[in-house]
Amino acid sequence: MPPSPPLPRPPDRRSFLRLTAGAAAVLPLTALAGCSGGSRDPSTIRIAFQQFGSGTIKQEWITTAAQEFSSEHPELVVELVPIVASENDYFTKNELLMSSPRTSPDLVYEDSFILLSDVGAGYLQPITDLVEGFPHWDDIADASKEAVTGEDGEIYGVPITTDTRALWFHREVFAEAGLPEDWQPGSWEEILEAARAIRDSGSEAIPFFMFAGTPQGEKASMQGFEMLLYGTGDGTGLYDRDNEKWILGNPGFVESLAFLKTLFEEELTASLGQHLDPNISETIYTSLLPEGKLGILIDGSWISQNWTESAARPWPEWPDVIGLADMPTQDGEGPGTVTLAGGWGLSIPAHVTDREIAFQFLEKLVSTETLVRYAQADNHITVRADVAENEEYLSYSPAVEYFTDLLETAYYRPALPAYPEVSSALQEAMEAVMTGATPEAAAAAYDSAITDIVGPENVQEAAV
Repeated sequence: MPPSPPLPRPPDRRSFLRLTAGAAAVLPLTALAGCSGGSRDPSTIRIAFQQFGSGTIKQEWITTAAQEFSSEHPELVVELVPIVASENDYFTKNELLMSSPRTSPDLVYEDSFILLSDVGAGYLQPITDLVEGFPHWDDIADASKEAVTGEDGEIYGVPITTDTRALWFHREVFAEAGLPEDWQPGSWEEILEAARAIRDSGSEAIPFFMFAGTPQGEKASMQGFEMLLYGTGDGTGLYDRDNEKWILGNPGFVESLAFLKTLFEEELTASLGQHLDPNISETIYTSLLPEGKLGILIDGSWISQNWTESAARPWPEWPDVIGLADMPTQDGEGPGTVTLAGGWGLSIPAHVTDREIAFQFLEKLVSTETLVRYAQADNHITVRADVAENEEYLSYSPAVEYFTDLLETAYYRPALPAYPEVSSALQEAMEAVMTGATPEAAAAAYDSAITDIVGPENVQEAAV
């Protein structure tokens, strides 16, 4: 890494920390463009991140790191820019900030889902030279490194968190249906058999739920459809990395939609209205699962954060009531199980004030000790071997070791610039089936949409 330039002269203000755009009563997001009078303060490091409602987990993580950083660099001020927004709105507002030198943060919290799209739009700059000197780069899982590497071979982020997905099942609902407490299905059919047993048991519980349809956004694509698709056999994903082509005519695509169709035809899932409710996840976490009104759920490693003592709906009994099972491949083929992994990291925008100083603060944010504390507070899975070996990390949740181990064989989305549009097309295909279309017709419409999105020169027929 090249030597850092001299640090800027100390600012007049004494505070090491400033909050902007909603975490404190300072400036709204729309006013941020005028806050610097047309020029950026070189002694201020501005970091933008998503805030969920009144949640302060990320703010506390950044504040703790800023305190440590300030003791080493008292002449610098860290300015927090929390963006209170849903996932898609966060992406839009963050991109709006990054689009102008006057409003751009110096660090941004980026989802791997959108990162390469932001790279393609010119919002982010490569940091390959900076990570060469980062001592924990080798601790990061290779798949996570790949997720922040652009098509040009440059690195555009430092991965921090990840997640994996599995089947969460309610043991009391299972007992009522005569199902085993240590359930581990070996195929999709065994999942359907368990759902039928719950349906036929007289239980009031919804047998099975997976996120599906356009109102669920990326949850439908990743927690739902891709957990099926990537279990249908080798070479049947969304994208052929070797040929750099998006895949059409995929039998596994049709079979995944057919599984969804079966759920609705046999009344093994929630109503269409519930599936199309954009707030259904909150209902699941705060009432359906805790109250034994849902039997099986495909979802991510993080959802138990909804049941901690400080959560809106504490549920201390959940480790005794909820079981976990790996998602099986379609017929138990291949490795037998499948999971999808995503994750978030930190990136440096194109309009950063001083990239070396921004990276120095990034390194403080991702120290081993800081990330252990952050994982405990946020209930996420780490991408770092040094963090995963920490006893405090391994003991913070009854499920953390299980979900961390799943990462070894996880698939990552082809989060290329076109992926957000591809994901929307997946959701539309799911919704078409949910509302009456055949799997074949919905798959054909998807193929047509993908060809329009990426161009005919960037697609290929599945090798079957």
